[in-house]
Amino acid sequence: MDSRMVFVLLWMLLLSTSTGIKLDGNGYVDVVIAISSKVPQDNRLIDKIKEMVTEGSLYLYHALDEKVYFKEATILVPPQWNGTNFTKARTEIDNANPSYGFEPYTNQYGECGAEGEYIHFTPEYLLNDTLTELYGSRGKIFVHEWAHLRWGVFDECNGEKPFYHSNGGIEATRCSKNIKVEFYEVTAGGSLQQCSIDPQTSLPTKGCMFFLDRNQITNSSIMFLPSLNAVTTFCHENEHNYEAPNMQNKKCEKATWTVIFEDSVDKDALRSLKPLQSPPPPPSFKVVQRKQRVVCLILDVSGSMAGSRILQQQQAATHFLRNIIENQARVGIVQFSTEASTLSRLTTISSDTTRENLIKLLPKVAGGWTNMCLGLSQGLQILQEDNGDALGDEIIFLTDGQATDNIAVCVPSAIQSGAIIHTLAFSNSAARELTEMANKTGGQFLSPNDKTTSNQLMDAFASLTLSTGDYIKEPVQLESVGARTSDWFNGTVSVDQTVGNKTSFVIIYETSFPSVYIQSPSGSVYTQTNMSHDVSQKTVTLKIPGTAEHGDWKYSIQAKILQALTLTVTSQATQADVPPIIVKTHMNQQFSDGTKPMIVFAEVSQSYRPVINAEVWATLESETGSIHILQLLDNGAGADAFQNDGIYSRYFTKMVNGRSSLKVRVKNQDGQTKFAALYVPGCVLNVQLSPPKPPIFEEPLDVGNFTRTDTGESFMVKLSGQAPSNFPPNRITDLSAEIQEDTVLLNWTAPGEDLDQGTAKSYEIRWSFDLKMLRFNFSNGHEVNTTAVSPQKAGSVEQHSFNLNITIQNGTTLFFAVQSEDKQKAKSETSNIAQASKILPVNANNKISSQLKKQLFYFYFYLFIYLFIYLFS
Repeated sequence: MDSRMVFVLLWMLLLSTSTGIKLDGNGYVDVVIAISSKVPQDNRLIDKIKEMVTEGSLYLYHALDEKVYFKEATILVPPQWNGTNFTKARTEIDNANPSYGFEPYTNQYGECGAEGEYIHFTPEYLLNDTLTELYGSRGKIFVHEWAHLRWGVFDECNGEKPFYHSNGGIEATRCSKNIKVEFYEVTAGGSLQQCSIDPQTSLPTKGCMFFLDRNQITNSSIMFLPSLNAVTTFCHENEHNYEAPNMQNKKCEKATWTVIFEDSVDKDALRSLKPLQSPPPPPSFKVVQRKQRVVCLILDVSGSMAGSRILQQQQAATHFLRNIIENQARVGIVQFSTEASTLSRLTTISSDTTRENLIKLLPKVAGGWTNMCLGLSQGLQILQEDNGDALGDEIIFLTDGQATDNIAVCVPSAIQSGAIIHTLAFSNSAARELTEMANKTGGQFLSPNDKTTSNQLMDAFASLTLSTGDYIKEPVQLESVGARTSDWFNGTVSVDQTVGNKTSFVIIYETSFPSVYIQSPSGSVYTQTNMSHDVSQKTVTLKIPGTAEHGDWKYSIQAKILQALTLTVTSQATQADVPPIIVKTHMNQQFSDGTKPMIVFAEVSQSYRPVINAEVWATLESETGSIHILQLLDNGAGADAFQNDGIYSRYFTKMVNGRSSLKVRVKNQDGQTKFAALYVPGCVLNVQLSPPKPPIFEEPLDVGNFTRTDTGESFMVKLSGQAPSNFPPNRITDLSAEIQEDTVLLNWTAPGEDLDQGTAKSYEIRWSFDLKMLRFNFSNGHEVNTTAVSPQKAGSVEQHSFNLNITIQNGTTLFFAVQSEDKQKAKSETSNIAQASKILPVNANNKISSQLKKQLFYFYFYLFIYLFIYLFS
C-alpha cells in the first residue's frame, strides 16, 4: 500500500490514499491530509489547511514552469469531531515527533529521487500566524516539503555545517551562491558583532550566523530558503552550488531541478506536460471523517482448500477475530466456492463473547469451484448494509487458486466500490488480479505459503491492522516462530515495559497434542491446565490475566512425534501514556524485473522516537521456497539513508521469479538498544539559517529486553533474464576528508561486492582542485596510490591516510572521490565529493565581518585615490 502522507502534529498527515497521489492532467489529485485522533476539535484547522494548499498550489504552478498545481485534496478529521458535513473514510494515522517542535518536516527513507513517507505539520504551526515570520508563508513551506515527499530531493542548507572553505575564503552553505549573505554573532542583548573564528577549523564559531537581505533579487532556491520573498523556483544545474556541504549534494550530487525532471516519479509527465495557458483554479476540497472499522472476511472454501489449508485459514481467522480486530469494529463473514453465502452479517465487536460467536461461524469444510466474483459481490453487499455503500470499508479476501469464473470482469467494479481490499494469495497459483485489487484500493497484497512451520498465514492476518493514531489499543506481535521436531521446541519471548496487557500465547500443532510449559520471569509455570485447547483447530492458547510480568518468558513445548509446531505471541500497551515499541516493514517496490535492486526497510520506534542499535533481521521467502536472510542496518551507508534514525535498511539482490514474502524480526537482548531523538534542521530565514536545534539525545532503553516481528507486503519478481543482474558495489555516500600537514585522511563505509553485501575487490581514489571535474570526469582526476588498501567487508569503517606527493599550501582546498570495483570489474557510481582545506590555525580572537572588510576596502581605495591626486596634481 502506498501511503504518502502530510502529517499535522495534530497530527496532520498528508498521504496518498488508496491509489496513491497522482497527476490528473496538470493537477495533483488523491492528496489526503489527515488530522490525528489525539487533536482536539478546532474547525479553524480545516480552514488553515485549505488556505495553505490553495496558496501552495499557485506557488507550485510558478515553481515548475507553470506545469502543475494541486487540483483536489481530502481532509480527514478524527472520529470524535462533531459535524454533519463529514462523510466516512479510512486512513492510517501515527503519532508525532516531539523533537521537531513546531517545525514542518518530511520523513524520507530512500535514495535520491525516491518518494518520502509523509509530511508533518503541527496545529500550532497552522494556527499561530507569528510563526510565518520565522518559517515563511505556509504555502511556500508546503511546496518545500512537497518536493521532499513527492520528488525525493533534499535540503540545500545545513544547520550542522552552515559554513565551509572555498578558494581560500569562507562561504555560507546555500544554493545558489547568488544569494548574498553576511556573517554576524548576536549578543545576549540582541546586537550584532563580528564573528569569532574557531582556531581548530578556521571557520566561524557556533554562535556565528549568516544574514540575508529579505528583498534581494534572486529566484532560487526553494530547497534552500523558501521563506525568502524573491525565491520562486528550484536550483538549476547552471547555478547549483556543488561545493556546499548539504544533504542534496551528499545524496544526489546534482541540482534539485535535475532530480525532479530526471529521477523523480513524475519525471516523464513533467517533461511531456505543456504549461497551462492561464493560472490554475483553486483546489477543490472534500472533508471526510473516519468512523469505526468495518471489515468483511471473504474466505475461499473451494476444493483446493481442503485439508491443511482450510484448517490454517480457520486458525488464522480465529487469531484475527480473537486478538487483532479492535473493539467496536463491525465484522461480516462470507464464504465462496461454487456458490457464495453469508456466514455472518455485520456484527459489532462488543465483548469476548461476540468474538467467540463469530469464530464458531468460520468455515470448516471445503469443496466445489472457485467463483471469486460471487464471493466479492456477496462481500460488497454485506458492507453496504450499514450505510448503503462500501466507501472506506475493508475486505480481507483469501483464496488459493485461479478463478473458475472470469475475475477480470468483476475486479473493476470492486475497485470502484471505494472499499479497501486486502488480498491473500494462499498458493503459487492464486489469481494475479489479487495484486491489482490490493494496489488500486489501498489494501495490502500478501502471499503466505502453506508450509505448516512458516506461520505466514497467521502473520498475514495479524498485519491487517488499521491505525487511528492511538497505538495504546493496537495489538503488537512480539513473536512468531515455527519448527518441525519430535523433541523439545524451546525459546524466550521478552515482554518489555511498553507492553503487557492482553498478552496471549498461541501454539498450533500439526498432529498430536504436545506438552506445553510457559514460565514467567518470576518463575511461575503455566501448563495445559491454565490454557484453552481447541482440538478441532489443533490450537492451544494461554491468555495472561491482567498485565503480564515484564521480563523474559520461557516456553518449552514437547512434541512426542515428528510434527510442525508454531508459536505466536501478541500483547498491547500497558500504560495510556507509554506507547509500545513497534516495527513497520516494507519493500521500496512491489514489482521488480531484476534490473534495479530492491531495498528492505524496517522502522523501529516508540511513537516518533527512533529506536537505534537494535538487531534487525529480514527473511525474504519466494513462493518456490528460496529463503534469503538479511541483517538490516541503520548506519547511513549503502541502502540506509540516515544513520541512527531508527530506519534499518539493506539492498536485496537475490531475486527469483514469482511472489515473495517479507518478515522482519527485531530484538534487544544485550542492552545495546537506545532511544534517539533525530533532528534534521530545516531552512529558516529571519536572523539565522535554522532555528535553535533541540538537543539531540540518546538515552538507555530502560524497557529491558524486547522482541518484535512484522510482516510486510509481498512483492513480485519477473526477471528479464534467467538471473538477476550483477550489481556493482553500492555508491559511497559518507566519504569525508581531512588534511593534516601534507597527509590526507579519508574515511568512508565499505561497500560490498554486490551493492552493500560481500566485499568489493578494489578502490579507485582520485582528487582534484576542481570539484566539477571530479563529478563529471572522474577519470581525469589525479589518482591516489591504493595498492596497500584492501577493501573490508561491507559495512566496515574504512580509514586510510595518503601522501599526495605535493606540497599543500595554506588556504588550499582539495576534492576527493572514490569508485569501487567488484570481481566482475563492475564499477560503482562515483562517491559523494569530499572536500578538505588546509587552513593554518588562527588566533582565537580573530574576527570576521564581511561588512568590516568592505569598509576597509573602501577606506584604502579612497585613500589611494586621494594620495594619487595629491601627489600628481
